[in-house]
Amino acid sequence: MELREYPDRELLFMQLADRLAGDIRETLLTHERASFSVPGGTTPGPVFDILSAVDLNWDRVDVLLNDERWVPETSERSNTALLRRRLLTGRASEARLIPLYAPADQPEDVLDTLSKTVESVLPLSVLLLGMGADMHTASLFPGADRLEDALKPDAPVLLPMRAPGAPEARITLTAPVLRGALKTHVLIVGDEKREALEKSRQMTPEEAPVTAVLGDAVVHWAP
Repeated sequence: MELREYPDRELLFMQLADRLAGDIRETLLTHERASFSVPGGTTPGPVFDILSAVDLNWDRVDVLLNDERWVPETSERSNTALLRRRLLTGRASEARLIPLYAPADQPEDVLDTLSKTVESVLPLSVLLLGMGADMHTASLFPGADRLEDALKPDAPVLLPMRAPGAPEARITLTAPVLRGALKTHVLIVGDEKREALEKSRQMTPEEAPVTAVLGDAVVHWAP
């Protein structure tokens, strides 16, 4: 793990967006397409805003979330809807979205179909992850019902996940898919998450799931 510290969030967002764009460009020099996996939530929003205006061959980029809440895009909790508003706009509107949601009562009903589409863009070229104060990443939550399955080396590419305190089911990329990314970046801000990151390094992946993906990651942090 490499830790990069920034004096403020604005500089972090700008330099991280530049780094991600550079990684995607580098991939496209030697590959026909690049796959770019990103987190939901509000923290990466400014990074998405910057990236959406970057001059890239976005028509050769496949974008997918790390995880998704099992809600339709009409829901204010939909990460897919957030992605459309913040990243898949402007120049980046030419990118192809790989969905992690389809209309169904529960993720198990459409898991095979979604998994096949995800498999078609693996390994991930560039991966951006977030981390919660509870040391979860993607929807790999401590105490989640299928966390153990998702951490296994032979885990399927996608798994449904239900966790204490989460109001709806989720679907998530699993640990081997995340670890298989060619370039991995983790975005965290604030003292609480910095402390959680340091604490996680003394814990197991079952206790602190983010540790399962930190090996070759560059962690970007600002106060």
